[in-house]
Amino acid sequence: MTNSNIELSTSEQPASKGNVYFWSLRQKFVDSDDDVPEEAQQVMYYSLAIGHHVGMIDCLKNELVCPLDGYQSWVNAIPEGEARRKLQGLITFGEINIDSTHTSMLALAVDGFAKDENSPYCEWSSTLIRLLGEIEREPAIYLIVKRRS
Repeated sequence: MTNSNIELSTSEQPASKGNVYFWSLRQKFVDSDDDVPEEAQQVMYYSLAIGHHVGMIDCLKNELVCPLDGYQSWVNAIPEGEARRKLQGLITFGEINIDSTHTSMLALAVDGFAKDENSPYCEWSSTLIRLLGEIEREPAIYLIVKRRS
């Protein structure tokens, strides 16, 4: 879902051409032909929970795509603070992760856009808030946000 009618003010410079992709990680599975003994399964599940990906395959679901220049305008419209800094990290580093430690901060930052049907960021903000709510209900879910040229 994208909103291609984003208008940039003269003070906002586009980040560059390309898109921003929001993927959700909703499940993982072990790529192994070996049966895991019952007594070792808890160790394996613990390893999954703390993020060890040796032999792991992540199952990513594409949730949102928006143009990079529109994303930058959206971020610039968020008031200064931690939420803006977090989302700006995509421009700086090319990728960010959003997990359960970010949900409230980001939802509060984009809530006004989601409630304003005239906002060019309404649909993106609504989608992000929905995804953040899913993370709140199931903290094992997280988002990977990447830019691509």
